[in-house]
Amino acid sequence: MLKIKEDKEEIEIYYNEQLFFKQTPSRPIFSIGIGKTKFKMSHNQFKIREKFLKQYKLTHFELISQSSKEIDILFHNQNFSLYVNFSIRNNELLITFHCEDVRINRFWINLVSSVDEAIYGCGEQFSVLNLRNHKVPIWVIDSTPVTKGKFDTYFPLPSFMSLNKKKIESYFFHLESSTYSLFDFTDGNFHQLYSYEIPSRVVIGKFDSYLETLRNFSDLLGRQPRFPDWVYDGIIIGIQGGNQVVKEKINIAKKSNINVAAVWCQDWQGIRMTSFGQQLFWDWKYDNDRYPELPEFIRTLEEENVKFLGYINSHLALEGDLYKEAGKKGYCIKNIEDEDYGVVTTDFPSAILDLTNPECVDWLKTIIKENMIGVGLGGWMVDYGEYLPTDAILHSGINAETFHNAYPTIWSRIFYETLEEENLQNDLLCFHRSNYIYGAKYSMVQFSGDQLVDWNKEMGIPSIIPAAISLGVCGVGNYSFDIGGYTTFADFKRTKEMFMRSAEISAFSMVMRTHEGNKPKENWQYDSDQETLDHLSKMVNIHVKLKPYLKDIEEQYITEGKPTIRGLFLHYPEDLEVYELKFQYLFGRDILVAPVIEPNKQEWRVYLPKEKWVHMWSGKSYEKGWHIISTPLGEPPIFYRKESKYKRLFESLKEQ
Repeated sequence: MLKIKEDKEEIEIYYNEQLFFKQTPSRPIFSIGIGKTKFKMSHNQFKIREKFLKQYKLTHFELISQSSKEIDILFHNQNFSLYVNFSIRNNELLITFHCEDVRINRFWINLVSSVDEAIYGCGEQFSVLNLRNHKVPIWVIDSTPVTKGKFDTYFPLPSFMSLNKKKIESYFFHLESSTYSLFDFTDGNFHQLYSYEIPSRVVIGKFDSYLETLRNFSDLLGRQPRFPDWVYDGIIIGIQGGNQVVKEKINIAKKSNINVAAVWCQDWQGIRMTSFGQQLFWDWKYDNDRYPELPEFIRTLEEENVKFLGYINSHLALEGDLYKEAGKKGYCIKNIEDEDYGVVTTDFPSAILDLTNPECVDWLKTIIKENMIGVGLGGWMVDYGEYLPTDAILHSGINAETFHNAYPTIWSRIFYETLEEENLQNDLLCFHRSNYIYGAKYSMVQFSGDQLVDWNKEMGIPSIIPAAISLGVCGVGNYSFDIGGYTTFADFKRTKEMFMRSAEISAFSMVMRTHEGNKPKENWQYDSDQETLDHLSKMVNIHVKLKPYLKDIEEQYITEGKPTIRGLFLHYPEDLEVYELKFQYLFGRDILVAPVIEPNKQEWRVYLPKEKWVHMWSGKSYEKGWHIISTPLGEPPIFYRKESKYKRLFESLKEQ
């Protein structure tokens, strides 16, 4: 329901009895403008600077029409005007815009805020969970720890959830645009949301409970498809080195009773040594020297119920056969000289596929079907998607600055469509690094990218927890990470304890997967000693035994939008303590996880909301409050609800 209050100079707009917009002479709801931005790209980093900006505040308004379901208002000043339609659609507030001046390429909207709000979302946020009092840029970027900024992320979204801790009210906000945006939550009275274009629409949804708001939010943005059933049956072990090494390492794992669901061999198409470490040769066909007769080798693994997974990204090695073909056919992005754009990621240039070219997309699908599915791959990592330069020339003619954020959604969609065309959605696993608006519905599993092999709370393994919670409130339910982290440089090297503690987190996630890292020989690996193997065996066995629970919470996600990794605030909204719990989460409804994220800790401080809780390892009962818990390796701070229907299953886990 819509309602307005107005006088000559002020107007208030209410939706579902909440004040969302208030226009005053000094603070208009909308401003528009004309700007020019300089984007400077160096490797993975973008420096974004406004060279010119004129803002025109629309301080006057004219009410054109009004009803309980639709309002039309003309906002204007002496020189510019913006026609705005507010309408109720499916109990959500849909706002659309029309501006006749084609020069306008800047847009501001002021949204009434409250000091009692907590703000979550804006996609995958590694450093900050509650975004209140922060300015959040919305720009797809490779969030490598080597150069990471506080809000750099592979999967940003111009979308968030607002939770009023005092009134226990919530709403979601979504701004439909693929351009750069800046969401400013620092003002006590207004949120200012700024975009490099007038958005195609804004959608706001206010509902009776946090979970109902979340359900409708994920209905809007899209939910991930189910992943194959075999993924629940063990760990995906990252191995490189060729057939013999893979076979030996599988045998090592099996001798320690580790259930291996798949091996992930990212080097299936060959390697390239760089200053960053061991990287890959980006030519998407198997390397017969490294993996001779790969199709036959894959068949032998499948006889042991082990899948073989590969790797692909949106780039092509300039020395590779596929680039020779793609370059000749014009399938790569161009620079202003109409040459293939050589983009440097670490210390070598590569070409980027032009996904605005339908022929390129069809060609890529053929490569996937013949070179990947055709040789028997059981899935793959879908990497990159963040590197489109803003000055690139694209086949469709669309401005690359506008398409930059949209690129990873198209990248994800290609794999979804390819599996659909081959009727393999229930058989193959794809896990994706980058994404954007509506990309979740194409991504079976989103993975967290390249964390430090370290305890750093903004760039290391701990950062995946706020990232997962943030994505969860944006409709992403299946989230994974590299056990032990990935990025190894300078003095950062993976330790035994780091590997084991991160495996404890992974056991209480939907997908367990290891990675050797960019410098495998410098990192502690799952088979570096027998104690590590035994510890991993215990964690994997727990994960496998949880399969009935995992499938249940996956179904809740698919049908109701409840993420598998949840902030405690979703279920305990009246508990003010839980809104700032950045490193604890609910795994489904019944398991509380408070992982150890610092080294050399035998005890850990845990907060439990109002509930009867049972400590998984001791069986001891706990109630609301802060508790100091014993946490030896192999017994992370895990609790379950005493009233859970899975109580007997949870009780059995301490016997592993």
